[in-house]
Amino acid sequence: MSEGILLPSLARGTLLPVAERVARLEAAIPQILAALEGETDAVAIESTLACLLWETLVQTSWCGFYRRVGERMLAVGPYQGTMGCLRIDFARGVCGAAARTREVQLVPDVSKVADHIACDGATQSELVLPLVVGGELRAVLDLDSKSLDAFDSAEARILGGLLARVFEHASF
Repeated sequence: MSEGILLPSLARGTLLPVAERVARLEAAIPQILAALEGETDAVAIESTLACLLWETLVQTSWCGFYRRVGERMLAVGPYQGTMGCLRIDFARGVCGAAARTREVQLVPDVSKVADHIACDGATQSELVLPLVVGGELRAVLDLDSKSLDAFDSAEARILGGLLARVFEHASF
């Protein structure tokens, strides 16, 4: 499936209403699963997901993974968008909070987060999902947007299910 996601093309940064964003994501899920069918290499999965979610979630300004590389350290992994932070300690920022707590971080306005790490000063909202496989934190999926309130709990739920499914048999 080298053509990417087959959805109507929208300009990067477009913030659709929640129902339209959710419908767009739900329409992409079967295509994403087909593209990743049988793949077990974690980096190949992360790279493909970063690309296909970037195409799907047009409100994102950054879409990718921070991989766990130490006891309390994340390092940038496959992503789409402007340059990301190279390393993030579990003690800092929204990605660190997701890694530390293993809980989804849905932040409608990053200016309200005291320790938000501004890898891109234009970021206004963020969604970070921990990737836990076999009881072990492996990475976080980080989605940033230049719009306020660009992510919803329904998107978080769908993405959480997708991560669980595509990484179930992944080799790290």
